[in-house]
Amino acid sequence: MKIAEQSSERHVLNVIVDNEAGILAKISGLFTARGYNIDSLTVADISEDHAISRITIVTKGPEPVIDQIRAQLERLVPVHRVIDLTESGAHVERELALVKVAGKGDARVEALRIAELFRANVVDTTTQSFVFELTGSPDKVDSFIALMRELGLVEVGRSGIVGMMRGPTAE
Repeated sequence: MKIAEQSSERHVLNVIVDNEAGILAKISGLFTARGYNIDSLTVADISEDHAISRITIVTKGPEPVIDQIRAQLERLVPVHRVIDLTESGAHVERELALVKVAGKGDARVEALRIAELFRANVVDTTTQSFVFELTGSPDKVDSFIALMRELGLVEVGRSGIVGMMRGPTAE
């Protein structure tokens, strides 16, 4: 018997929650218990009184699985709402990366030239290496890292994706 494969789609979920101890463990436990993968996870306090946080989760799965994830997240008590940015329309996604590149001579000059094209900032330098700071879409960060790999990539640190809907109102 052959099981039909469902197409897996990438989704960016914003989960607005009470800022309380253990909420991140509850949410990641929900994913773990059901065998879902989290590709990226970021958390930030979003209220003046530090009572509310936004958790941005990037995951992949067929539409029925994403619907199930959303429904299960919405049932958790400290969750106020779950917004699927991918389905909600025009939104902005950004990621921060620190990229360390070692090199001398021509490789060093080329790394600086590419960094300028990508609008990456040099945040640390020695005579043998650079640490670049780059902000942009995940594809832009991936492209920059791929180019730096050829020039002496040493280390990469990525923040994970943050995202929000476009337009004048909050989601």
